[in-house]
Amino acid sequence: MAHIQQLDATLSNKIAAGEVVERPASIVKELVENAIDAESTHILVEIEEGGLQSIRIVDNGIGIAAEEIGLAFARHATSKIQSDRDLFTIRTLGFRGEALPSIASVARVELQSSTGGAGAGIVLEGGKEVKRGPAEARRGTTICVTDLFYNTPARLKYLKTVSTEAGHISDVINRMALAYPGISFQYVSDGKTILQTSGNGDLRQVIAQVYGRNTAHEMIKIDGTSLDYEITGYIARPMLTRASRQYMSLFINGRYIRNFKLAQAIQQGFHTLLPIGRYPIAVIQLKMDPILIDVNVHPAKLEVRLSKEEALSEVITTSIKQALRAEALIPEPTKQSLEKKQAGEKQLSLSFSAPPQQEQQLAYESQPEIPRAVQETASLYESTPLPVAEQVQQAKTPLLEEDKENADQEIAVTTDEQLAQPDRATSLLPTLYPVGQVHGTYIIAQNEQGMYLIDQHAAQERIKYEYFRAKLAEVAPETQAMLAPLTMEFTNRETLVITESIEKLEAVGVFLTAFGKNTFIVRAHPVWFPSAEIESLIREMVAQLLSQKQVSIADLREEAAILMSCKAAIKANHHLRDDEMMQLLETLQRCEEPFTCPHGRPVVIHFSTYELEKMFKRVM
Repeated sequence: MAHIQQLDATLSNKIAAGEVVERPASIVKELVENAIDAESTHILVEIEEGGLQSIRIVDNGIGIAAEEIGLAFARHATSKIQSDRDLFTIRTLGFRGEALPSIASVARVELQSSTGGAGAGIVLEGGKEVKRGPAEARRGTTICVTDLFYNTPARLKYLKTVSTEAGHISDVINRMALAYPGISFQYVSDGKTILQTSGNGDLRQVIAQVYGRNTAHEMIKIDGTSLDYEITGYIARPMLTRASRQYMSLFINGRYIRNFKLAQAIQQGFHTLLPIGRYPIAVIQLKMDPILIDVNVHPAKLEVRLSKEEALSEVITTSIKQALRAEALIPEPTKQSLEKKQAGEKQLSLSFSAPPQQEQQLAYESQPEIPRAVQETASLYESTPLPVAEQVQQAKTPLLEEDKENADQEIAVTTDEQLAQPDRATSLLPTLYPVGQVHGTYIIAQNEQGMYLIDQHAAQERIKYEYFRAKLAEVAPETQAMLAPLTMEFTNRETLVITESIEKLEAVGVFLTAFGKNTFIVRAHPVWFPSAEIESLIREMVAQLLSQKQVSIADLREEAAILMSCKAAIKANHHLRDDEMMQLLETLQRCEEPFTCPHGRPVVIHFSTYELEKMFKRVM
């Protein structure tokens, strides 16, 4: 049995680095936190090759005294707490004294600092000091970390691509900028400025820099107070949502934290206002007495313990509800969509020298009541489609209100030829004969085996899902140019992910072209894409790329097919004719998996003849 022995400082620091230094973003987080604690008003972050080659942080804080510059790299050496009492009233971001020695143990570190007088510098390699002496330095600190994990190659194996690591660093800087709008942040990656904030204290301006101007325009300010807490920040209107929780940023005393119950409190504030599976955009800052929070839970300091978590959750929920009640939440066209609409109207008013038939086609495409899919494939419920001219004439005829509702939900799905047609003998679903409809939502059908209830929305979701899945698998999708190109803004990390995955997106029919900083333009889309849902579909796909570590083209195609099938399927309270119900059931019968929708909900429920007779006491 080995004898117990004291580990040397270098080995201890490497062990600590396993928790503190997970990836380059961890180093940036720790060093920027030190700069904030040093009362900096301007912080520059420069990285090369996603931080794997070098990370350079420059601040204008109070600096480190020349005689203490070596002590800064000693384990558990800190200026932020002096006694055990200070541990329970922490007001700074750092306090453990582990960051600098842990970083120095797995990289080469050079630091120069000055408190306003003569500067001092130190160089360390693998945690060992190799050089120290005077240096020319202005007030503040400059620290450069190079060759990360050069002495621990096993850690390098688990790091992702350069753009992925740069994206994680971007997330860290974004959150720091949102937490401290009074500090000017500049983030430079491989010589390119990714983020630069003014530091004037205006949180909405920082939100515009991080999420885009359109998002900032849709943000609502929230304020709330209680005996123990003060809450400020911004939330997005309910019509502006995302597919993941990562757009909810919560800060306690300037510290970004992750807390499931508080995230639930934010969602509860939007109760009944958000679609299922959608999450709000929120930037919420909480201030409280430090004694009410314990940040000494994990070296990463992302998890905290709260002494009055339920009370805090109630304050968050109430503040959000009050802010939303004061707003008129009726959706309005954004400035961008208005400009597109005006541009489209101007373009349509031009005189084209085209043959009469071509002019007729252009006039037809300009009518929003008739989807383009109608002219290319026959409607599922129309055996002989009308000529184009007659369809245009009907589109121009004023409709009654009830007719408009039906027209908006007109069913345009695949024809029989577009779906696989297996032998009826091998069909999983028996032949069904429609009898009627319940509440415009469920189809009643029968056959020799009894009665069936079919959810028409779930049924058409399944039909469209299998159609879109087959279309997405086509090598060369047929595309349609957009009359008014769609411009979309993304965050820094989203932009990096899109750039890295541009070929995967093109493989599923999403063609994005860079159009300035964090902006992409969509000029065309597959003809079978739901035109009104292009932007939401693209954002859903980008969210999937962000949320999953490895996303294949097959995964993207699957997700795209599910999204499009849900958005394009008929909704509840839509009454169908007998021939429409019959055609829907016949098409469903040709599906590979007709029993559930893509989300797993049942499509068909069966009541056998015996069960019906038993309910009516015909059999005992």
